Amino acid sequence: MIQAGLVLEGGATRGVFTSGALDYLMEQDLYFSNVVGVSAGSCNAVDYVSKQIGRTKDCMIHQGKDYNFYYGLKGFVKERSVLDMDMIFNKFPNELIPFDFDTFFESDIKCEIVITNCVTGKAEYRTEESDRERLMKLCRASSSMPLVCPSVTLDGVPYLDGGLADSVPILHMQKQGIKKNVLILTRPKGYRKKPVSKGLARVYKKMYSKYPEVVQTCILRAKRYNQTMEYIDKLEEKGDIFVLRPQMKPVSRLEKDQDKLAAFYEHGYTLMREMLPDMLEYLGEEMEDGDRKDDE
Repeated sequence: MIQAGLVLEGGATRGVFTSGALDYLMEQDLYFSNVVGVSAGSCNAVDYVSKQIGRTKDCMIHQGKDYNFYYGLKGFVKERSVLDMDMIFNKFPNELIPFDFDTFFESDIKCEIVITNCVTGKAEYRTEESDRERLMKLCRASSSMPLVCPSVTLDGVPYLDGGLADSVPILHMQKQGIKKNVLILTRPKGYRKKPVSKGLARVYKKMYSKYPEVVQTCILRAKRYNQTMEYIDKLEEKGDIFVLRPQMKPVSRLEKDQDKLAAFYEHGYTLMREMLPDMLEYLGEEMEDGDRKDDE
């Protein structure tokens, strides 16, 4: 096991890029001691720890109506959600695309899931070691995008998407004393978020009127995200971290085109394969050419 941190950004269906990269790592039997996932990255994280090659891809690039997790307008009005979260975090893991809970809970990897506390507006970094339902509930909370998905209640407290409070938790890893960190981002280098408009700010204030702290977190998200990207760029320039990010136009946050999703998955897979020697050199790990389990 590689004694280092693996930080996985979210981005809803853009997470299929991350799944491609992680599938290649799993094929090479390369696992990190510490993993933290945000939003869709939390789904990537748990599938990586459970060692299920292709599972995240199968969940995102679904086949047939039985696997469709997008609600129409009627569904949104009724469920207050653009996504069928019960399908993703209950029916998928327990029936349609089974999640290997046993392998996950038996793993020595520390896997943290980032969620945003609506009361405090702050990020929390949660682990789960035995409760199957709670693990999926944490992933659901981490993936609950504001405005378009309902909050998730844990221990009487409502939670939303972890990306609101900490989109790329590199500082969290560093504060734990983890000096070597690999980041898998879902946006190209140089991407920055635009400030929240006054109109959208008003919507946040109306929707979450009971939770002023999370309203501020939503409004300040772009600023904090951009500050994190500046910090990551500086660390990368100094060689203190290793970053894998798309080198093509990403898919949209709620992409439905199966071909585009498949291409973005392959992009993540191919980039990780190409950059693996550089990543291992950064980590101080060695792998002989004959050890790589490539099909080519």
